[in-house]
Amino acid sequence: MQSKKFQRKIEDFVCGHCGHKIKGTGYTDHCPKCLWSQHVDVNPGDRQADCGGDMEPIGAEIKGDANIIYYKCQRCGLAHRVKAAGEDNIEVIINLSASLTPLKIME
Repeated sequence: MQSKKFQRKIEDFVCGHCGHKIKGTGYTDHCPKCLWSQHVDVNPGDRQADCGGDMEPIGAEIKGDANIIYYKCQRCGLAHRVKAAGEDNIEVIINLSASLTPLKIME
């Protein structure tokens, strides 16, 4: 789900939600263990968002052969979605897919 404005940044980080240590790949934007993220980008990889709020994974769905994770910022309310990575916790994705429908998520 890259756009023309995508900027690859290889950064390691510690998840602010569960404390898991993540080795970044340049495409890593969330914790593969709990799937939480942080609102740091305006466009993927640019680190220009002033918010810095926690991005809660609030839903998931399967689109074709990809798992899509839906997020909502706990500080500013921004909603967005990302393609799940291969190392993401499939149990959490399955639980999220049963919790909300995508139409309700993006409202």
